[in-house]
Amino acid sequence: MKVNLEQSIHLAGSNLGKYRHVCAFFHNQDQEDKVVVPFFKEGIDRGGKAFYVSYPQMYVHLFHELSHAGIEVKLAEKRGQLEVKKPEEVYVRDGRFDQDAVLALIQEVLRKGAEQGFTLTRYVSRMEWAVKYRVGMNELLEYEARLNLVLPNFQDPVICVYNLAQFKADVVIDILRTHPMVIIGKLMAKNPFFVPPDVFLQELSERRANTRPGTVRLQKHEQ
Repeated sequence: MKVNLEQSIHLAGSNLGKYRHVCAFFHNQDQEDKVVVPFFKEGIDRGGKAFYVSYPQMYVHLFHELSHAGIEVKLAEKRGQLEVKKPEEVYVRDGRFDQDAVLALIQEVLRKGAEQGFTLTRYVSRMEWAVKYRVGMNELLEYEARLNLVLPNFQDPVICVYNLAQFKADVVIDILRTHPMVIIGKLMAKNPFFVPPDVFLQELSERRANTRPGTVRLQKHEQ
């Protein structure tokens, strides 16, 4: 797909090009704010939409930070430029993670943004729900890889935010391999460790065949 240069996006010190599936690894909230807040502000200022998936306590924090950055939050919500959802409304409806349903919903969100007349939808999801609901490692990785098969149909950026304190090192490495772009701390770069989705999905299939049944834990530390 040809990328419209007029829709170039500034993110974490760089311009985001045609690869718009990004994993962002942060150690703390301050690092996350310094990336996500200006990313959303730029989008809203340009007539785009900000779509955020996290828990309610984070909505309050995000709204405060956006307001401090000069965004009229209530007005942006009223216009449909700022939309927030809980993970249970997107990823684990009825307490179950259904990859097919989630992939369909994300595409619906991106299509709806265009239908509403927004230049782009900037989609950001904090991924702690995967730990809370004890999603299997391979299941999460398969979802992230499959997302690379559908996102080339859109120009909208999708950022998956991972708190490094919540995920084991081997899981982080595999997550890295499912995203063409990566943010570590405050800088973004093209990911040299990215594996094309068809190759990665084949690897996962072979890995499953050689693994005993059961759920592989994502969590780094007991909560």
